[in-house]
Amino acid sequence: MKKIGILFGMEDTFPYAFIERVNSKNVKGIVAEAVTIDKVVQNKGGEYAVIIDRISQDVPFYRAYLKNAALTGTNVINNPFWWSADDKFFNNALADTLGVPLPNTVILPSAEHPTDTTSKSFRNLKYPMDWDGIFDYIGFPAYMKPYAGGGWKNVYRLENKEEFWQKHQETGQLVMLLQEEIVFQDYYRVYCLGGKAVRIMPYEPRNPHHLRYVVENPNMDKKLMATIKDYTLRLCKGLGYDFNTVEFAVRDGIPYAIDFGNPAPDAEYTSVGAENFEWVVEEAAKMAIDFAKKHKDGKMNLTWGTFIKDSVK
Repeated sequence: MKKIGILFGMEDTFPYAFIERVNSKNVKGIVAEAVTIDKVVQNKGGEYAVIIDRISQDVPFYRAYLKNAALTGTNVINNPFWWSADDKFFNNALADTLGVPLPNTVILPSAEHPTDTTSKSFRNLKYPMDWDGIFDYIGFPAYMKPYAGGGWKNVYRLENKEEFWQKHQETGQLVMLLQEEIVFQDYYRVYCLGGKAVRIMPYEPRNPHHLRYVVENPNMDKKLMATIKDYTLRLCKGLGYDFNTVEFAVRDGIPYAIDFGNPAPDAEYTSVGAENFEWVVEEAAKMAIDFAKKHKDGKMNLTWGTFIKDSVK
């Protein structure tokens, strides 16, 4: 019997719908359930062929559990080793090598010294930095946001240098990105599952959360949609994420990748809406079943991105 587990937190709709959908397909030898953990012993596991991870980004204990499970043969979606290693700045750099348009972006040292460091810890950092060069490259208005993390937390829109200095002091020990503002005509959020299933969703990030997927008269031009799909697949295959969302801001017909490292993307019925929810539940179930069928006991079953695979050739 191949077991598919889902590890989740405060979500109410997607996890149970996913379990029900997998089991409703009555695939011989495959069953889905909520993951249960009573102890975690080093190099012991293998109970699950596949685990869909929806919560370990917030619970370090779960991340350690999933790495151990992966070592003992579980296909964890998404790859917990890569998820622990990547960040938004590196993702941008990788996207640039993949030929995906991006807003101009730089990374900034934290406003406050990290714990257990002093000014002597930063003797390799030039002081002052080339702030004029940075501001000329980015321009204003600009956005400042953490280089890791998500959920629209600690995101600032800055009108000028004075506002930058004021707001940067509020960010404490967070390492921030400063990014060019893309004044967009259209915006899209795109599900990508299994490196092949793509759903392009018109999205309005300036709306209240429950209305962001409610967009009147979206531009679904065929050429634009094909380009967005192409860029989405490039990014997800490069990063090695099997369950991800990619966001694009379209300016003058060009889709710019704004955020594309979302390995536990929103899939709640109340926010994504009925049609998007039905799509993601169905595609997640099909993906998990496919991976369970391909699962090999005692082997490493994780997905690795082309960046990693190409690096070891």
